[in-house]
Amino acid sequence: MRSHLLNDTTAEQYRRSVTDGVERVAAKLAATDRPFTGVSVDALSPRIDEIDLDEPLHDTAAVLDELEDVYLRDAIYFHHPRYLAHLNCPVVIPAVLGEAVLSAVNSSLDTWDQSAGGTLIERKLIDWTNERIGLGPAADGVFTSGGSQSNLQALLLAREESKTDSLAELRIFASEVSHFSVKKSAKLLGLGQDAVVSIPVDHDKRMQTVALARELERCAQDGLVPMAVVATAGTTDFGSIDPLPEIAELCEQFGTWMHVDAAYGCGLLASVKHRDRIDGIERADSVTVDYHKSFFQPVSSSAVLVKDAATLRHATYHADYLNPRRMVQERIPNQVDKSLQTTRRFDALKLWMTLRTMGADGIGQLFDEVCELAREGWRLLAADPRYDVVVEPSLSTLVFRYIPTAVTDPAEIDRANLYARKALFASGDAIVAGTKVGGRHYLKFTLLNPETQASDIAAVLDLIAGHAEQYLGESLDRAS
Repeated sequence: MRSHLLNDTTAEQYRRSVTDGVERVAAKLAATDRPFTGVSVDALSPRIDEIDLDEPLHDTAAVLDELEDVYLRDAIYFHHPRYLAHLNCPVVIPAVLGEAVLSAVNSSLDTWDQSAGGTLIERKLIDWTNERIGLGPAADGVFTSGGSQSNLQALLLAREESKTDSLAELRIFASEVSHFSVKKSAKLLGLGQDAVVSIPVDHDKRMQTVALARELERCAQDGLVPMAVVATAGTTDFGSIDPLPEIAELCEQFGTWMHVDAAYGCGLLASVKHRDRIDGIERADSVTVDYHKSFFQPVSSSAVLVKDAATLRHATYHADYLNPRRMVQERIPNQVDKSLQTTRRFDALKLWMTLRTMGADGIGQLFDEVCELAREGWRLLAADPRYDVVVEPSLSTLVFRYIPTAVTDPAEIDRANLYARKALFASGDAIVAGTKVGGRHYLKFTLLNPETQASDIAAVLDLIAGHAEQYLGESLDRAS
């Protein structure tokens, strides 16, 4: 079995095996003509259930053949221009190369004696991101597994900085369309059910600062502690960006930690055209960024950034076998001192490879393209009598609803939209997401692929209408 260990004696076998795998994936990518085969759970489950994991195939070629049957053939391919559903981006080649390198070397980014240069590369990227945000010379941060972990760590720091022993007094303020991880984090941090105060949004799905001010004042009057305000720069459902400068003013006035969840909107940090949309982010105490959303990186690649590096001490624990306190005096950089994780992948390498190959402007141009595409999509939807579109896009998300001419019952329209989404997914021709607005079912395009064209959007809108018409059993006016 030692023949399967990656080392100096198996380097050639490693090269052959990886090359075989890469060639199969490349062939699959080249031949993919739709984002999904439409396979059902009932059809796919038996193929996986019948595999006996205690009976190995003993040959990587045979394993790859099997993988084609149980995974590659029916995988959902985000690179296809008609994958329009969730916050999944197509990935850039330099980042995939970085993934191959980091997996083979297998550095763990918790301590210097496990990563050396990897530690310095991650720190350099944290500094680069902080400079892009404008957090200042005392800023720091660490890579995380994703936006949920970044939000959790930011709110942990906010809780500790609130300097109160009564968790029941703490309040977090976030818009009604903020990410669910805010409430989940509050629960994990031991706060009460009422800890997260939901702030209403305006017509553009941005936090209403008048309502925020009112709730902050009420918090003070009730003798409670405003632990943090979570502003969102790119909500999951709408891509909306909260009014960051006004929120920063209120946080300063009430002495409240300001966290910006820019998991989605962080692509604007590299934008050539639209960086001003997140002006005010530099005033945050902490920021979440997901490079695997709008920097075109493979999952996972995220970070939490902080204005004051000293606040990261709240995540610091010392173990004699790993990062004893003496290492701090010896100026040995251990990333575990800043992280909620111990063992941690060298995910920073993917972004490093991307920046060194494409440059920040290259990433920004790709993100600008999808933002412009969303504007085109909005114009198509606004001019199409079959659809109601909710808001003009701030980033690259469109939320809309099929509206038949001959049916007025909202519940029946809900069912038509749900059916259309499910039928489209089952066909494999395209994939769209769904959400609720005002209690009603809506559909959603999340546009993160620069290869998607306005013609793809128009074609998918026709497909949706066709499925909805089939459900309703009537012919609708398609006049544009």
